[in-house]
Amino acid sequence: MRVTEKMLDALVDVLADMLKFNQPADGVLSNHFRVDRTGGRERAWIAETAYAVLRRKRLLERIVSDGGTPRRLVLAALVRLQGVSQRQLAEAVSAREMDWLAEIKARPEPALSLAEQADLPDWLAERLLACMGAEELLALARGLNQPAPLDLRVNAMKAGREEVLARLTADGIAAATCRYAPMGLRLKGRPSLARHPLFLDGQVEVQDEGSQLLGLLLAPKRGEMVADFCAGAGGKTLLLGAMMRSTGRLYAFDVAEKRLARMKPRLARAGLSNVHPALIGGENDIKVKRLAGKIDRVLVDAPCSGLGTLRRNPDLKWRQTPASVEELTRKQADILAGAARLVKPGGRVVYATCSILPEENEAIVDAFVASHADFTRLSVADLLAKSGIALDTGADLRLLPHMHGTDGFYAAVLERRP
Repeated sequence: MRVTEKMLDALVDVLADMLKFNQPADGVLSNHFRVDRTGGRERAWIAETAYAVLRRKRLLERIVSDGGTPRRLVLAALVRLQGVSQRQLAEAVSAREMDWLAEIKARPEPALSLAEQADLPDWLAERLLACMGAEELLALARGLNQPAPLDLRVNAMKAGREEVLARLTADGIAAATCRYAPMGLRLKGRPSLARHPLFLDGQVEVQDEGSQLLGLLLAPKRGEMVADFCAGAGGKTLLLGAMMRSTGRLYAFDVAEKRLARMKPRLARAGLSNVHPALIGGENDIKVKRLAGKIDRVLVDAPCSGLGTLRRNPDLKWRQTPASVEELTRKQADILAGAARLVKPGGRVVYATCSILPEENEAIVDAFVASHADFTRLSVADLLAKSGIALDTGADLRLLPHMHGTDGFYAAVLERRP
């Protein structure tokens, strides 16, 4: 692609805003494209290159070695990471920059620390190194530094997976069945589906394969009372509602009114009538307390650092800090304890995060089980095997991009003793 001055300037502006880390990177892109009516191809190029800089920021800063302005980081990424030729950039850069690019292209690979090789902040590399070897850390980092594929979940209430796969193929959209998720499809590339009839009719939803497995662990049945405790915009709520065939009662709790509002059109599109969105002030809200001991199954997709989603959100590794993680772990412990109070004897709670840090995962569940003798931990491998899925990551679910091709996910299944 020939890079114009306008394209390069727009990319530099976007990256400069992202590097302030005042808001999520996808929010920066949305704000920019609301004003700049760039064509679809140029938008994709801007987004892809800006995210490439966020993924490999430490390497690029070492290559540039002069303070790393947003423009120089962009140019270094184009030449060193994406193989853009100087000829393709000739229209967009000055003669002085062209000379600098020739020098950058010829520079040898710098000597890097382990954290720099992983392109992680020092504190995060140290936390991960405490629970895995250096080679495993680098393998994990390589997985996290790759763009994520686009996964779909077929809405079993409206279509079968093979039927949807055939329709996508007929429409020239390359896809294949997911490795683990029984209703999952993985697309080749990132085609726009917002106006596709399958999406508009609610036959498919965008959802990472790892996230789809959480429904199988909760295993809600028709007619049950179920709660999605941190429902957000409702991706997992839609999955649970479809598994319940829109019967019973499914509460979708969240503390953010805007997120719940975004759920409503998705529910209508999916054909679900059993979902009851409810705004709460926290785990001790009166709406929650009224349901204590009455719910069959509770999903706690806890607010977390999101460090398992770096393929999609590479800015998170620069925005999170040890202090923010510590604050999150306190919330996670409180939320799990509050949500567990809803579960009736014999009922089930699934605690899940999209984090790769043990302090947000095993440590939270271990502490909960130690202080709640009425709950016992179930084997995730056994539960998945009952659904015909051969995936054994130990007692709990631990998914990693370099091993399973999914986002980094964690889940533990707890059952209240009858």
